[in-house]
Amino acid sequence: MNKKLYVLLLVLTGLFCLQNAKAQTAYYIDGYHGGIWGHYPDWNTRFMADMLKKNPAWKINIELEPETWDRAQSVDPQAYADFKALFADQSLNGRIEYVNPAYAQSYMYNISGESIIRQFSYGMKMIKAHFPTAVFTSYSSEEPCFTSALPQILNSFGFKYASLKNPNTCFGGYTREHDGELVNWIGPDGSSIITSPRYTVEKLSPKSTWQTIAWQNSPAYIKAAFAANMPHPIGMTLQDAGWKGGPFIGNGIHGDIKSIYTTWRNYFGNIAKNDARQNWKVSQEDMLVNLVWGSQVTQQIAQKVRVSENKLVSTEKLAALAKIYAGTPWPQQQLDSAWRTLLLSQHHDCWIVPYNGKKGNTWADKVTGWTGYTNNICDSLLNLSAGSIDQKNTDGHYITVYNTTAVTRNEPVTVKIPANWNAENVTVTDATGKKMITQPIGTNKITFRAKVPPIGYAVFGLQHQKLNRVKGAVISVTPDGKYLMETDLYKLVLDPQHGGIIRSLIAKQFNDKEFVDKANSRGFNELRGNFYKDGGFRSSADSAAKIEVLQNGPLSIKLAVKGSIAGNPYTQIISLAQGQPRIDIKLNVDWQGNPGIGEDTERGTYKMENPEKPFYDDRNKLLALFPLNLKQQKVYKNAPFDVTESKLKNTFFTRWDSIKNNVILNWVDVTDSKQQYGIALFSDHTTSYTHGQNFPLGLTLQYSGMGLWGRNYTIVGPSEINYALIPHAGKWDKAGIWADNTKWNEPLIAVLSDKQPAVMSRSLVNVPAGFEVTTINFDGNDMLVRLFNAGTVTSGKVTFNCMGDKAVLMELDGRERKTLSLLPQKNEETSAIINVPKFGVRTIKLVNARGISK
Repeated sequence: MNKKLYVLLLVLTGLFCLQNAKAQTAYYIDGYHGGIWGHYPDWNTRFMADMLKKNPAWKINIELEPETWDRAQSVDPQAYADFKALFADQSLNGRIEYVNPAYAQSYMYNISGESIIRQFSYGMKMIKAHFPTAVFTSYSSEEPCFTSALPQILNSFGFKYASLKNPNTCFGGYTREHDGELVNWIGPDGSSIITSPRYTVEKLSPKSTWQTIAWQNSPAYIKAAFAANMPHPIGMTLQDAGWKGGPFIGNGIHGDIKSIYTTWRNYFGNIAKNDARQNWKVSQEDMLVNLVWGSQVTQQIAQKVRVSENKLVSTEKLAALAKIYAGTPWPQQQLDSAWRTLLLSQHHDCWIVPYNGKKGNTWADKVTGWTGYTNNICDSLLNLSAGSIDQKNTDGHYITVYNTTAVTRNEPVTVKIPANWNAENVTVTDATGKKMITQPIGTNKITFRAKVPPIGYAVFGLQHQKLNRVKGAVISVTPDGKYLMETDLYKLVLDPQHGGIIRSLIAKQFNDKEFVDKANSRGFNELRGNFYKDGGFRSSADSAAKIEVLQNGPLSIKLAVKGSIAGNPYTQIISLAQGQPRIDIKLNVDWQGNPGIGEDTERGTYKMENPEKPFYDDRNKLLALFPLNLKQQKVYKNAPFDVTESKLKNTFFTRWDSIKNNVILNWVDVTDSKQQYGIALFSDHTTSYTHGQNFPLGLTLQYSGMGLWGRNYTIVGPSEINYALIPHAGKWDKAGIWADNTKWNEPLIAVLSDKQPAVMSRSLVNVPAGFEVTTINFDGNDMLVRLFNAGTVTSGKVTFNCMGDKAVLMELDGRERKTLSLLPQKNEETSAIINVPKFGVRTIKLVNARGISK
């Protein structure tokens, strides 16, 4: 062979081998997950520091609960100092990255948007206190701690990158796969963040219900990624704190694959920075997540968290009113304490392993204690704030009604009257002295219709005077024995012979539109489920119920439906009010023992690797069903800072590898195909809903049987669930469904006093229609108001009814984004025009906010 040709062949062969060697280089995300509340032995800090020193090529990504470091510093200060020194380098080439600084590693999709913001803000603050050099660049989680609105939240906290992988802990779900090595994750508001998705080639592991094939960077996974034209494939496992193996995949060599340990920051910023990216507009239905929905323990955890979330944001807004208008000191320390325990109750382990722990100190027990602590602080602050609004002595009696939502409200409110008064002989007057319709509730309470401005209050007088009876809302019995509940908006007909189901729901305001599908075999508000120990499917409509009238107008009407299902007594309290579009339902089931409800779990033993799980199939659970007279139905459901139009043909699945997002956070809304009419279903807790082409809208009420890890999810004592219905015209945003739900979550607060405020009505903040005020806070004398756009307009005037030196648009991490141009002041108001995209979140800081001088 010609010598020159031989040399050329050697060179070409060498280049080919070099290129091939490069092509077989992959990357791996290792690190630790957990913390002091989940799992973090005291030796773990020393172990991480020593293993990093022993393995100089090792890099770790951590999502350790921020409170962990308080104990670590206390029990082993030298190990803490050594780890802190290793952590100090936060450059692209640094060896440690904090990838999830959330205070309690919440799942995110199951809590409010404001709670998500606080998870990050409180967590990052505590981490920075321990590690002042900490930089938060990439978001990643070992659990499916994802929700569609994260891009704008992460961006505003200064994050640049995110991962949608959770390869080793998929018990609670995973994200939908997507082509490509990188994507631009587009959130509902249009925000974008560079993201590593779960690759299309990253399949779910066979013989597993908790892993994808990316958990160890197997050669099969990496070669599939290379074949799909991914130049820098990456796998991941964040080990549980307490695992003693050190580098999870050893030296990273598996056959002809060499995996290099990296941080996410280094991977995105150095390794894959020039790789191609597709845009992916992520829907909430791309979050393929599931828990044991309907189980009593999960249900009660979700209810307690929801109550505390609602109380705490209401408390902050009321405290803001008291600070501006009464000079009451801002209770930052108490609010911080209340947020801490609420955030801990949102820990993912509370929801997925509620029974774990010693008796009396399980995760479920912790939630009871944590939320109870939050509620106690809120109650004390609410009493303090409500009692401190500028008052003067007077001989009269007054009711101050507070509204913590962003819309003017005109709805019934109930208040307890003085002990020596008789509810039958009480009149309420408004600020002009006009007498209002008043309804006695028993002997010591009254209901009246209060008109209250947004984020404000209105004062009403209380007088000894009997008011003549007027016509209004009323309950009557029809000739055929049915019960008719009628207001100015609705006619509701209940059938006591069939468990009190609703036979007809006519909305007068929509040309007498009938919302009940009378041709459906299922009843409206029927309770139905598979009682597999008691004869199979049973229904509340199978037997007659007793109906008792509790209130009969003229403002509010209420009745109790008392029946039995499979031998278990239940009571449904149905409430309507004059002028109120919402229909409220409170269900109490007095369970007799622990019936099995759902798919029969006694036919075989539980196997963790079996993809079929009985708690997945909602069709067998106890449901409240609502067959709707709406053709070609569309479904919308809310999520944190998002609303998704469902693309599901139905919500049902039976296997881990076929999960669908059937989660109801606050509400689900069903309309006809033309969106002419619809009905929204509200839930008092995060759970699942049902819907399909031949299956009516339903709310999951109860499951009892085998759950995760072979645990028997039992029923212990009664269940109480609140839900509500709102018939409406038009799409959810035009109908104001988000605002209606906020009103349900944050009811009017009525306070009786013998002192009259100097100003009879005030509104602290006014925002464009469709905007929500999720919170009001203070940093010194600077007032921080957070807005969320759930409406149809993207621009409008925000008015603060107080003084301020300037208004600044702020990022969530405290960076100033933009100074807003203030409009000419009028009546000592401060106003500015703000632009917020739909589903956008914005925080305005009013610098040196202070009360009106008059």
